[in-house]
Formats: sequence, structure tokens, C-alpha cells
Amino acid sequence: MTFPVYLNVGPWQIHPHPVFESLGYAAAFRLLLWQVKADSIPFAQRSAVMIGGLVGALVGAKGLVLLQHLDLLWAHWQQWLLLLLQGKTVVGALLGGLVGVEVTKRWLGFTQSTGDAFVYPLLVGTAIGRIGCFLTGLSDRTYGIATTLPWGVDFGDGVARHPTQLYEIVFLVVLAWVIWLRSRYLYRSGTLFQLYFAAYLGFRFLIDFLKPDFHPFLGLSAIQFACLLGLLYAAHQQFQRSLPSS
Repeated sequence: MTFPVYLNVGPWQIHPHPVFESLGYAAAFRLLLWQVKADSIPFAQRSAVMIGGLVGALVGAKGLVLLQHLDLLWAHWQQWLLLLLQGKTVVGALLGGLVGVEVTKRWLGFTQSTGDAFVYPLLVGTAIGRIGCFLTGLSDRTYGIATTLPWGVDFGDGVARHPTQLYEIVFLVVLAWVIWLRSRYLYRSGTLFQLYFAAYLGFRFLIDFLKPDFHPFLGLSAIQFACLLGLLYAAHQQFQRSLPSS
């Protein structure tokens, strides 16, 4: 297999990344619209929360990807500029979206949990997008370190590497199944999002040890450090919910 794996459509060869990224966005948005029809949140408030989340996700996705690749700022400014224009990270989008949602809810004076409707759209959209990351190869910078395992993939540099994009797809499928099972027994609003949030950040913290990233923060990458902050926030929220109401 030669990377990137272009998609042949008639006489054209189309790069896989924008194709699967667009499919991921479209599937996630369509599923989100279907999900919100089933909840009891008023349309106006739900729309405001969605807009706040999207703005936060955009800022977070761009901001964190730049921190992740600070090593390119002076040595390869062209690549850094390309990251500014095209780069994004799921962890940054997730954390930024959470901040955007919470700020919007505080501004509206709205206290009801809104996260559960986003869980399946995030799972599906991310899994589809990771297919494009895998087919893109080295230029996507989501590949793993060298490995001698039989399923190592040569993305074009002659090195068999961990296909971390495929690891993430498998994880997301398993997590979706676990969440679906838990949804049959958990009825408190927001519980499914808490499970997704903590599980995904925990997975990304661990899997990024298999990536040849820049690790300036106590031996951690910017994404790993952001995951730790998100997990601390999740633990704090869980502790607050466990306190007896006065």
C-alpha cells in the first residue's frame, strides 16, 4: 500500500483526508440532530449550546495543535503555518467544546446537563475521521513509533510503525458498545458523557506514548498534558456530584 491512499473517482484522484473528515462531520451532525429530538431541552437553548460548543471546539482544536507542534515553529515555519491553516486535534476540540458549552450555559442561566446527546456523534465522527488519518500516512502526523509487531505499517518512510489511528478506531467501537450497554441501566442525565469524556481522554493520554511527538511538558506532549487537565476536571465534577445535597 502506498500512502497517501488516494480515492479514485472517475478521472480524478481525491486525497482521503478531506473526504473522510467531511464524512465524519456530516455523520456526526446528522446523528446529533437525531439525538436532540429525543431530549427535553428547549430548541432555543439547545441551539445556543450547540453554537457555543462549536466555537469552543474550533478554538480548542486549533490552539492545542499549535502547542503540540511548537518544535516546528522555528525549524520549519512553513509546516507550522500549514498546521495553523489545516491542523486540528480531537482532544483540543473536545476540551474547547466543553468550555464553550459550559460558558454558554452559564450565560443562559441553564443548569440541565446537555452532554449525552453529543456522545454518539463524537464517537462516530471521530472513528470516520481516523480512517482518513490512516490513509493519509506520514503527512497527517498521527502515526506511531517504530514497532516489530506483525501489524506494523510502513507509511512511506521505510519504518514499520504502530497504526495508532486504527488502534483508536477499535477503541471507539468498543467504547460505543460499552456506553450502549451502560445506557440501559444509567438514567441520570450527563452520565454517558462523563463516561465517554473520561474514557477517551484516558485512552489518548496512554496512546500518545506510542507517538513520536514533541514532549516538552515534564516528558509529556501538549495533548497528554491537556488530557490530564481534562481528567482532573472530570474527577472534580464526579466528586462534587457525590457530595450530599444540603
